[in-house]
Amino acid sequence: MLMENMNSSADSTSPASMALYTVMYPVFNQVEYLISYYNDTSSAAQTLKAAFIKAEKHSPGLTQQILLKIMQKENIQVNYHECLLRMASEEFEALMIDRKEPEFQSLNKKAHALKRVLSTIPDEILDKVRFLQTIKDIAGAIKELLDTVNAIFKMPQYQNKRAMEQKKEFVKCSKNFSDTLKVYFKDGKVVNVFASANRLTHQTSMILLAFKSNA
Repeated sequence: MLMENMNSSADSTSPASMALYTVMYPVFNQVEYLISYYNDTSSAAQTLKAAFIKAEKHSPGLTQQILLKIMQKENIQVNYHECLLRMASEEFEALMIDRKEPEFQSLNKKAHALKRVLSTIPDEILDKVRFLQTIKDIAGAIKELLDTVNAIFKMPQYQNKRAMEQKKEFVKCSKNFSDTLKVYFKDGKVVNVFASANRLTHQTSMILLAFKSNA
């Protein structure tokens, strides 16, 4: 049931939903680990996880709103977009495609590679030379991911309308990211780059979920 709910959440294209799997999934995993460590058979962790997934599905961005309210209440002074981007390279089983064909396993790897290089932006952006190399690495990772997606679409008798639509969203987001970079080199506003990179990271995860939903 949890996996079915997670797959259904692929309908949401809101980058605000990143908070669910980027921030809360590690929390859920840690809680489940602690429960199992103390030999507790309680299903409280699974129930909480299911509740968050259901709530995020019906109200995309709810998890982010909760986190921001907690940060505000506790007076935690951090750049939310930067923190989210730094955490984006984590791999989660719920986002991975289970099919064993090389094309699908390659897509898992290419998506993770793209998210990993995007997550390095906060560390590289203030060094122009290194950041320019990072931009080249991102462009290369985007191309490799799209090449893999196209290879899957060419597989005999494979059809996935959701994935085809998600590919279009990903391409659009990639272009927006490129445009954001051009503006950044004029105005120097790093937060806009972080936010745009988070949107691209989210669209990358949505590609995985779109293919997973038809696996």
